[in-house]
Amino acid sequence: MKKNNINIGILGWGTVGSGVVRILLNQREFIRQAGNVSLTLCKVADLDITTPRDIEINPSLLTTDAGDVINDPDIDIVVETIGGLRPATGFISSALKAGKHVVTANKAVLAVHASELFQTARDNGVRIGFEASVGGCIPIIRSLQEGFAANRIQSMYGIVNGTSNYVLSEMTEKGIDFAEALADAQDRGYAEANPAADVEGIDAANKIAILTSLAFNCDVKLNDVFVEGITHITQRDVQYARELGYRIKLLAIAKLVEGNKLQVRVHPTMLPEKSMLASVNGVFNAIYVVGNATGSTMLYGRGAGQMPAANAVVGDVIDIAETIASGADPRLIPVLALDSDEYSLKPMEEIETRYYIRFQALDQPKVLANISGILGKHGISISSVIQKERHQVESVPIVMMIHEAAEKNVQDALREIDALPVITPESTLIRVETMEGEEDELAIV
Repeated sequence: MKKNNINIGILGWGTVGSGVVRILLNQREFIRQAGNVSLTLCKVADLDITTPRDIEINPSLLTTDAGDVINDPDIDIVVETIGGLRPATGFISSALKAGKHVVTANKAVLAVHASELFQTARDNGVRIGFEASVGGCIPIIRSLQEGFAANRIQSMYGIVNGTSNYVLSEMTEKGIDFAEALADAQDRGYAEANPAADVEGIDAANKIAILTSLAFNCDVKLNDVFVEGITHITQRDVQYARELGYRIKLLAIAKLVEGNKLQVRVHPTMLPEKSMLASVNGVFNAIYVVGNATGSTMLYGRGAGQMPAANAVVGDVIDIAETIASGADPRLIPVLALDSDEYSLKPMEEIETRYYIRFQALDQPKVLANISGILGKHGISISSVIQKERHQVESVPIVMMIHEAAEKNVQDALREIDALPVITPESTLIRVETMEGEEDELAIV
């Protein structure tokens, strides 16, 4: 049944929720003319409806009870901008079971419960829009579902967390340490008071789990992703990376190897300084996708902030609203199943890549020989070595670039080296990547 006026209810009146309200109220006529559909904001639910926001709203639309939105028979689309696993997961599930279409920006929920929620949507003949869950205003979700639909995706490399990218960019450009860069990010509103989810890599892991599930039609959850944050990265590592011709980025990686095995990981990564992703700085995000038909493509834009995220949310709202307005049966529009059993996850210990390793060693004879011997015993080949002179301290830094090696062998070797009495403190390891499709260009340059 055709319906030209689509009613919207919002759960969560925080930063993103306020941005969605702003767009729905201020651009209603523009949206109506562009999409031939009218969006009406009916209710907004939040536990706090008294604190002033940056957009005024009719008090009659406000409620502290999420059920007033979920159970309202007049509401067609429920927008969830609460964030976090609970109570958001329950609210989304209840809205779907009530026959409401849902639009969410919640990467934490989708990285854990995507397959169950998509099944609930199919069972109830409704849709879930989640463009805002990854990349802010970058249309990566729609690109994977539509633009790359004819491709067999081979790999994805993403800078998908603005906080960590800002911190590393400041460390690189200004020569400051991690703590100072993080404090600056917090002062500017780019980092939360508790930034653990960002700097420990959890936020990026949620996002790469979602992207991998979409790209390979399989159910990849947060617990399937190897995660390592940036808190151990020092200014010394940043400077050595620059000296070696690299930049350090927190990279989210999904890569198809050996025909049907998936690597899914998040960790600090050294990229060649001429790499496209190496030039993505500040709070910007970028996602580099390699498809068998398209080759290499990079999507770039603001990955966070009120209005970029709100724009992505409202884009999904408009898409679903146009489907309702057209009279099409929503059940004819496929909802992801994530049911492919074509791929298996490759354990982190089995991946092979190149490595940067920094040791701090006492300035004594045969130290370098002992380190090299242990690496050799584990089948690890050294590409290059930097050893600086001692300056008024008893220990010296030794930096090694390692040829491609198995993660398990490298970790076993490091444990053995770190146990040497001449090594203090523990060594630092950063993985090194060259993205598919860039090898030839970088070699030419």
